[in-house]
Amino acid sequence: MSDQDAQAAAGTPEGQGPVEIDEQLARHIENKREELLEKFDIPEEFPPEVLEEAEARTEGVSEQIAAEVDGRRDLREMTTWTTDPIDAQDFDDALSVEDRGDEYVLWVHIADVTHYVTPETEMWAEAVRRANTVYLPGYTIHMLPPTLAETVCSLVPDEDRLAHTVEMHLDKENLGYESIEIYKSVVRSDARLTYTEAEEILDDPASADDHLEDASVDLGEKCQLVWDLADRMHEQRKEDGSLVLNPRRDRAHTIIEECMLKANKAVTHELMWDRGVEAMYRVHPQPTPEEWNEALQEIQELDGVSIPGSAWDDPRKAVNATLEEAPERQLDKIQWAVMKVMPRAKYMNDPFGGHHALNFEIYGHFTSPIRRLSDLVNHWIVYTNDVPEDLVALCDRASDCQKDAEQCEREYKGFLEEVGLDPAAINNRGIEIVEE
Repeated sequence: MSDQDAQAAAGTPEGQGPVEIDEQLARHIENKREELLEKFDIPEEFPPEVLEEAEARTEGVSEQIAAEVDGRRDLREMTTWTTDPIDAQDFDDALSVEDRGDEYVLWVHIADVTHYVTPETEMWAEAVRRANTVYLPGYTIHMLPPTLAETVCSLVPDEDRLAHTVEMHLDKENLGYESIEIYKSVVRSDARLTYTEAEEILDDPASADDHLEDASVDLGEKCQLVWDLADRMHEQRKEDGSLVLNPRRDRAHTIIEECMLKANKAVTHELMWDRGVEAMYRVHPQPTPEEWNEALQEIQELDGVSIPGSAWDDPRKAVNATLEEAPERQLDKIQWAVMKVMPRAKYMNDPFGGHHALNFEIYGHFTSPIRRLSDLVNHWIVYTNDVPEDLVALCDRASDCQKDAEQCEREYKGFLEEVGLDPAAINNRGIEIVEE
């Protein structure tokens, strides 16, 4: 679900079909894709031993989970739900929330991937080789065998699943962490929502019943509560100086983004301050003052755009304020002016230096272990307190592979535009090959 260093992918707009192409263009696209994957050394096919291991680890799901219940926190009675794009095939994170009068309690449940993928497995070695899932418009190259995401690591409704839960008790006044617990759990999702459906429930809480088998579940109330909480977290981040390049994101996406950020920050807070251990931290250097000034001058010169005079002293707040008031036609140009001067974020075993764009002193990834090596490794460290000996090499590997994946995606999108296709439309709606 949300990678906070990039814009979250949108779901397929309902009522629109896939982008249609003919067979000749389809072959042309396939050839280009294969050329790019070879250029960036991105493996597509999984070795047979990895697939065999994945199949073996996903047999007897119910029996495996039943055997684990006594050793885990049992959260199956808690109202829990997932929110994903309409075309998502796996659901690896879920939410629960409570208002306890004097505090909020927010639970982020992440599929317990490291129960199945451990350092001695072939799947772990393959994850290190790939380092991340690569998302091309209309085409995905997975980090781990898809059978994992489609079965034991998918928090589907009305099925028991093993999870790694981040439980956060938040102060009602400032939303700071009063306490953080991270533990293995068993969860049972009540509903699988698309972003569109989540928006509909926020408009009409009673419509939540349409997505439930159990009418006693208070999903509509919980969705409204988590939106109120996420909206406050979002506004607080902006006030604190976090850069928000997509200020017009809808409520459903904002909920997921803010809850995942809060959980990621909680985990790395626990790892660094409470345990003092190395992990795969996300470090984002800041541009020089000259680079920031260059970006702001470029933004200021755009037609119909004006940076509020009171915001110039803090470039991140200046960009936030400008994006909120700028005409729609200029948003991409403002975002690009900022991205051009931003140094690359990278994974490091030392968190100090912080994450400039988010304005977090310490940050790391935890919420997407099915698609990012960093999250997989951090799950293992949180659970075992055992830091891999090759951690620095793993950080470098993840950083390098992410860079290659992003460059591959840029070149693939550029190619699609050259042949007259809209990458965003393909990303949102998919492709259908029609006979000539």
